[in-house]
Amino acid sequence: MGAGASDLAVEEASSGLGDMPELCAAEVLLRLGAPDICRLAGLNHAFRSAGAADFVWEAKLPENYRYLMGFVDGGEEKGGDQWQKSVVGKKEVYARLAKAVRFDDGKREFWLEKSTGMICMALSSKALVITGIDDRRYWAHMPTTESRFHSVAYLQQIWWFEVVGEIDFRFPAGTYSLYFRLHLGKLASKHSGRRVSSGADKKDSIHGWDRKPVRFQLSTSDGQNAVSQRYLDDKPGSWALYHAGDFVASEHGRPVRLKFSMAQIDCTHTKGGLCVDSVLVYPKGFHTEKVVVGA
Repeated sequence: MGAGASDLAVEEASSGLGDMPELCAAEVLLRLGAPDICRLAGLNHAFRSAGAADFVWEAKLPENYRYLMGFVDGGEEKGGDQWQKSVVGKKEVYARLAKAVRFDDGKREFWLEKSTGMICMALSSKALVITGIDDRRYWAHMPTTESRFHSVAYLQQIWWFEVVGEIDFRFPAGTYSLYFRLHLGKLASKHSGRRVSSGADKKDSIHGWDRKPVRFQLSTSDGQNAVSQRYLDDKPGSWALYHAGDFVASEHGRPVRLKFSMAQIDCTHTKGGLCVDSVLVYPKGFHTEKVVVGA
């Protein structure tokens, strides 16, 4: 064991890694993602110095990072340039964008996804227009730790089911997918730190989704459209991302205005037993939960 460690030390010294020029280290880092840059920064002084260089981190930032930073700490409402007075260095800009940036009174947030270097966005159920949401006979807001916004909209039953939303935002250039995050059945309650649920009650509360499919729609201000239908017949008790469609953000940095909806408005029967958590926008191909695609 000792001899092996000694050999490694001699090998590293003879390889000259400790004397690697900072610019050479920077060239290596430019070809890596942010997580790998941070790991290599602990290797030696050259990588540590290169790992703090502005030009390395600026290459990892979205091209419209100045616009995105305008939302930090409510800066968008204050003119969009407040961040420049407090943030020093592009690495710090990256670190701030990698954390959730909330806006619209906390009902929306976006963040820089480290593995792709692209922007993700989430809208809470309170940022959506939901038919009948203020009538307690139909809907209830439920606090829960299973939502990033700590609250979901639970549908008890309704005849006309419709959820509509809009986004007006300058997404970095790329292709994105929009999802509704849904859960069939009422969320389990928690008592004394333990999950408590009744499988029978949960199943009985779900009704109407097997009669007609839910229609998902997505359109953009530049003419992109997507329409699909899907029965909500997945296994109750787990969250799933229901795909509403894809859209392309152009390279010109113009705002993308999205309109999206899901609806089942056949009034011959009621629908119920559904949790609506949020709408998510992810880079196409990226997701963290089960995805359901309509026909």
